[in-house]
Amino acid sequence: MTTTTATAERNLVSEPQNRARSVEAIHRSTEFHWVGDGFHVSTYFPSENLPSERLSPFVLMDYGPAKNFEPLARGKRGVGWHPHRGFETVTLAWEGSVAHRDNAGHRGVIGPGDVQWMTAASGIFHEEYHEEQFTRQGGRMHMMQLWVNLPKKDKTAPPGYQPIVSAQIPQVQVQGGGAVRVIAGEYAGAKGPAHTFTPITMLDVNLNAGAHLPIALPANYNVLAVVAEGRVRTGATVANAGELILFNNDGTQIELAADEAAHVIVLSGAPIDEPIVQYGPFVMNTVDEIRQAMFDVNRGKFGPVPD
Repeated sequence: MTTTTATAERNLVSEPQNRARSVEAIHRSTEFHWVGDGFHVSTYFPSENLPSERLSPFVLMDYGPAKNFEPLARGKRGVGWHPHRGFETVTLAWEGSVAHRDNAGHRGVIGPGDVQWMTAASGIFHEEYHEEQFTRQGGRMHMMQLWVNLPKKDKTAPPGYQPIVSAQIPQVQVQGGGAVRVIAGEYAGAKGPAHTFTPITMLDVNLNAGAHLPIALPANYNVLAVVAEGRVRTGATVANAGELILFNNDGTQIELAADEAAHVIVLSGAPIDEPIVQYGPFVMNTVDEIRQAMFDVNRGKFGPVPD
């Protein structure tokens, strides 16, 4: 696996500097729905209005704003055992605690500020649910899950797991108020701890009202800014909570200005120029590979599911 730093630096040298990108589209997320019985989310993508090649290397994003859960005396809330192949899941928690385990022997708890980066690759079963103490006590859950595609050559790699705790994530202060947490890639000299198969920048941004944030990115990267809370402006375009800004690939930086206090997740990466076929929990390159994934699950090739 590689980090994004070297590629980003090469691209930035070869492209004209400080040209702000224009906006290609503003996209509204879906109505809220349940994933299992523990995650109340809105889907920002995929969408029929957003071509997959303009989102690449990202495949899916579900965002769950802060929601209160009453204490549960017994049992658990979440999503039971299910398979994945061909991509990675990235889970962030801002409030509450999400527990995870898989049939490759990984397990952990994603607490406030933490990130879990799971590589399904050749195939894995996992489950994710509210951590037991949180379930018994109740409280506010605020989280997000992102799916990141893998290139064809890496879809058969062994499954992997990166537990990233909040203390590992560098934070850069923003002039005018606010901070940028660098999860993957690089911003203002701070390097994110996540290791990625393709060049990716992932920033968790909080801006005070009136703050202005320029972010330099290679011109060939696809760039999305997901407005989770508040309202931001880029040029003459305004985006509110629940909206996604898709930028054109016509510059080497994006510029965000907060009309009011805002929480924005910036996703950027080198597109994977390969066919993509998604079916349920599988992200592959062909329909035949999807069929093979289903066959392999049914034949036990993803390994046993723990009790």
